[in-house]
Amino acid sequence: MKSIFLALFVAIFGLSDANAQINLGEKALGALQKGYAGFTFSDEDAAKLSKEAVDKMDKENPVAGPKDAYTIRLNKLFGKHKAENGLALNYKVYKLKDVNAFATADGSVRVFSGLMDIMDDNEILAVIGHEIGHVANHDSRDAIKAAYKKEALLDAAGSQSDKVAAVTEGQIGNIGKALMNNSHSRQQETDADTYSYDFMKRNKYNVNAVESAFSILAKMGEGTDSSFITRMMSSHPDPKQRAENAKARAQADGLYKPYVKQVKAKAKTVAKKKK
Repeated sequence: MKSIFLALFVAIFGLSDANAQINLGEKALGALQKGYAGFTFSDEDAAKLSKEAVDKMDKENPVAGPKDAYTIRLNKLFGKHKAENGLALNYKVYKLKDVNAFATADGSVRVFSGLMDIMDDNEILAVIGHEIGHVANHDSRDAIKAAYKKEALLDAAGSQSDKVAAVTEGQIGNIGKALMNNSHSRQQETDADTYSYDFMKRNKYNVNAVESAFSILAKMGEGTDSSFITRMMSSHPDPKQRAENAKARAQADGLYKPYVKQVKAKAKTVAKKKK
């Protein structure tokens, strides 16, 4: 299992190890450049393939049940956002220690319990808003298209087909891994950050939680392997800068206040019993 820090940057900063899982050979790359010039992949194709991949991941990962405390918390936080900005969303919690969250082109949102353990409700909403931004901006569609093309080319590098063909169970699994560990461009990450802030503001949540969430990620990055940080920083926005950008927007809107983390309800209950 990835370290918590690695999973965190993979999910939210966009650094991916998908290339290690789906490795294109020279012949396949040539086919991609030549044979797939006219390849078409609709939103409907992306949604269908995403759902297949997520269904498989749901079977292979521990999903919190309806009465689980994590599910109850996420329902309370996100239950009213099943239809967000025209997107039909469904969401579940993976009970894994990794600090991770992702959303796919079919509107599936998956949040890891490790993330929920270190962030308060508003910070979690900010992260989910960011992930929804990737769906709304079609980044998730483009990501699954790329993952599909890699998988299809592995089996048929010389194919000239411009249609979406069926994939094997193994390929669906690889596509799912690519989505979970998906990378996005610097601009896509910046646009998703903007979507997250707008999501918080539009729904009257505390917009300062966006800065706080990125500050947590930046702090977790301190003292880690320098080569890893160098790789991440080379193609994705600096988390400290992303926190500053969120702060600047809040200041411009007259909404900025130093963020005070919420006390978890569980902690309040324990304190009350002690009295």
